Amino acid sequence: MKHDNSQRIFARAIRLMPGGVNSPARAFGAVGGQPIVFARGEGARLFDVDGNSYIDYVGSWGPMILGHRHPAVIAALEEALARGTSFGAPTEAENELAELVIEAVPSIEKIRLVNSGTEATMSAIRLARGYTGREMIVKFAGNYHGHVDSLLVAAGSAAATFSVPNSPGVTAGTAKDTLVLPYNDPGALEQAFASHGDRIAAVIVEPVAGNMGCVTARAEFRQALRGLTERHAALLIYDEVMSGFRVAYGGAQAALGDRPDLTTLGKIIGGGLPVGAYGGRAEIMDHVLPAGGVFQAGTLSGNPLAAAAGIATLKVLRDGNPYPRLQQLATRLVSGLEGAAGRAGIPVSIGWFQAMMTLFFSGEDVVDWETASRCDTRRYARYFWGLLNRGVYMPCSQFEALFLSAAHTEADIDQTVRAAEEVFAELASPDA
Repeated sequence: MKHDNSQRIFARAIRLMPGGVNSPARAFGAVGGQPIVFARGEGARLFDVDGNSYIDYVGSWGPMILGHRHPAVIAALEEALARGTSFGAPTEAENELAELVIEAVPSIEKIRLVNSGTEATMSAIRLARGYTGREMIVKFAGNYHGHVDSLLVAAGSAAATFSVPNSPGVTAGTAKDTLVLPYNDPGALEQAFASHGDRIAAVIVEPVAGNMGCVTARAEFRQALRGLTERHAALLIYDEVMSGFRVAYGGAQAALGDRPDLTTLGKIIGGGLPVGAYGGRAEIMDHVLPAGGVFQAGTLSGNPLAAAAGIATLKVLRDGNPYPRLQQLATRLVSGLEGAAGRAGIPVSIGWFQAMMTLFFSGEDVVDWETASRCDTRRYARYFWGLLNRGVYMPCSQFEALFLSAAHTEADIDQTVRAAEEVFAELASPDA
């Protein structure tokens, strides 16, 4: 497979942008080589500037649950574009998107639209501190909540990939009020509240983590989260930027039967356009300006294009209910990959929840950042390139989840498994 045009375009990008990219996860730093430059997407496939076709399991890192260029989303965008791109003023579309989210997500009574998942978590943290009058935030190693200074501590994703658990530029003063605990460890959480319970404003957590690979919060851990925050009058924030509307129509909390105080969203609710949101109980949300005193603003928040794409996407998900089929496809992919790895004698562990999944090159169950960090990242890199050269586009890091879409077919899954079988055989070769 030739990538001459990709290489030429990326060489130019290197001269224009830091590392040649506008987000570090795109840089292929964890797998080596140069990133692929894409020209277009259609359904479950991406096409690069050299004319190569790939089955896409990245989905723009999660938003494209309907696949690329879904007719309903494209039609909604064309209609909105004819009216204008941004007004900096209220629109009816904001109401419609807000109503769809509130109807779907069990814990959300009021919502504020923003422009990214990072904005959503940053704003939710500020609101939690303003509402409780406390300063300390608890997060978990391997959970990534965007590039918020106070939360970019022991994070997964690109920070883990580049071995930068604490980013330069994040001051000690900014990070001092963030307590980092191991994921899926109720005991550590109990100890934290025993020591700092009267200072903790909120606990923020991914109920289904995606940036140390796909790892689901265990029931006893989630029970401790809810029980301890209630007991100590702290807020529980579910970061569902990734899992929201992906693992179920109402997100992970709907699938698991949980009820956090605040929820952050992004990705899917924008239908492929930049968007984020945070919401929760009305009494908490009414502390946000102009209803209350906690400041948060955004020039392009709730812009008509993002709202239109989000509305169209959520309506298709609500009315078409692709989730049972996504579960079937995921089951088929998990079974196929496990079988192919087993036949080659390659130890793997697959973490998955509905349409999110990670194949870990590890012989142990991955339940937290410690176990994730022991995966064979070199073997993953070879696996990535082996699949890419066979027309299968996977996340370019062991610590990122792959995403299925409603556009994937059984034939796509079977083609992926056949390609993986060839790659596993190469990895198992004595010459490898």
